[in-house]
Amino acid sequence: MHGIYLSALAVIRQSWTQDSLFVSCHKSQNNMPQRRRPSLNSPLSDQEVAALTQLANGNALHLQRKAEREARLASTLTLHSAASTTETPLSGMKILMISDVYFPRVNGVSTSIASFRSALERLGHTVMLICPDYPVGQVDEPGVLRIRSRQVPGDPEDRMMRYRDLIALAPQLAAEAFDLIHVHTPFTAHYAGVALGRRLGLPVVATYHTLFEEYVHHYIRWLPRRWLRLAARRLSVRQCQQLDALVAPSRAMQEALTRYGVTTPSTVIPTGLSLESFCHPQGTQDDSDFRAHYDLPTDARLLLYVGRAAFEKNIDFLIDMLPKVLAEHPNTRLIITGEGPAHDWLVRRAQEVGVAESVLFLGYLNRSGPLQAAYRAADVFVFASRTETQGLVLLEAMALGTPVVSTAMMGTLDVLKEGEGCLIAEDNHDDFTTKVNCLLSDEDLRQQLAESAQVYAASWHEDAKSAELMSLYRRLAAERLANTRK
Repeated sequence: MHGIYLSALAVIRQSWTQDSLFVSCHKSQNNMPQRRRPSLNSPLSDQEVAALTQLANGNALHLQRKAEREARLASTLTLHSAASTTETPLSGMKILMISDVYFPRVNGVSTSIASFRSALERLGHTVMLICPDYPVGQVDEPGVLRIRSRQVPGDPEDRMMRYRDLIALAPQLAAEAFDLIHVHTPFTAHYAGVALGRRLGLPVVATYHTLFEEYVHHYIRWLPRRWLRLAARRLSVRQCQQLDALVAPSRAMQEALTRYGVTTPSTVIPTGLSLESFCHPQGTQDDSDFRAHYDLPTDARLLLYVGRAAFEKNIDFLIDMLPKVLAEHPNTRLIITGEGPAHDWLVRRAQEVGVAESVLFLGYLNRSGPLQAAYRAADVFVFASRTETQGLVLLEAMALGTPVVSTAMMGTLDVLKEGEGCLIAEDNHDDFTTKVNCLLSDEDLRQQLAESAQVYAASWHEDAKSAELMSLYRRLAAERLANTRK
């Protein structure tokens, strides 16, 4: 993470240079030495004829694609001139998404992209994703264009695409006649996305997935926290002001952007849950299989955390409160799934607290089976992140019938409702432990919350959230078409 953040400065400098080339290339040509023809009546060489023909064909194709896009959007305006945002969204749009992360890199951004892509395609739209290639674990997917990338120094999990490689795709992307560009990360993807939007005449929207002011100090510890927060805010404002629209996954994130001074219009659209794919019963283990696989006693009480093993996730809070749970339920196990930069530190923390024998680190689990088995086997899902953008894992747990005990801060405020599959705890060990012990001791309450959890999670279906996103897409495309006709 910190390697990407530092290298973003280099990307900014690079993007400004590349951006200026698009805007001023015709000016710079006047200052370049040129070979003058001896006479206007001299015949063109074969090379000149070929070059002019190629240029004419390229311009004709670009104009043809642009006309097709405008005709499609004009039809949209005619058919939906009186449509509200609650009506069926327009079918047939072509969306270009760009991100610096995607699977096999497991995090909330990758999950969000996959959720919206699949739902938008079910609604009849075409979505192309540009993202980095990964040396290990990569799976080819239709509609995903992998760009050559390099490892970020000091950050083995993330990859960095080269700006110029993305910009070089401009002719190919122009031929696809996209209606809109959606950026998901603030690094190379952002600067290339903005530049491509200007060059292709497309609106650019971005989802502000991460509140960097609350993250960066965990990774750059040698600089004062105040400086880092200020730098993160200023960079966020600069980037957000370059966009046509913003998507905030939660109201708390939208309010943070407003406090920064961002004036770009923003819409709150959380990531939906893929109930059909994630909650499918086939291929999953049952409770006993999971316990047997990890040699867990059948009578053990299981507390589960799912997510990256990162400093900002506040996992040490869960480890620190565990002794008070063990005092009432000595056969309890805290299961931590996921990997990340804080893993070794968390292992040491469990040893320091004296609960190492009761904490099980499983690493990443495959979402198509083992992870679902972990959710189903758990008695309680526990979560204490203070900086979560949304907290999609909370909904995943509830969708599989696992009651939740969690703090409600930042994005989780929008997700959690007391009694709807969860108990909301205060941000202290005593109250959190009380809620956990209450659920472990009361089987009736646990069953009641498990049933309400599944009903509540169903209201977060990804199709509904994707319809909201499509309404934003439709408005931006219509506004751009109206502006081009003035």
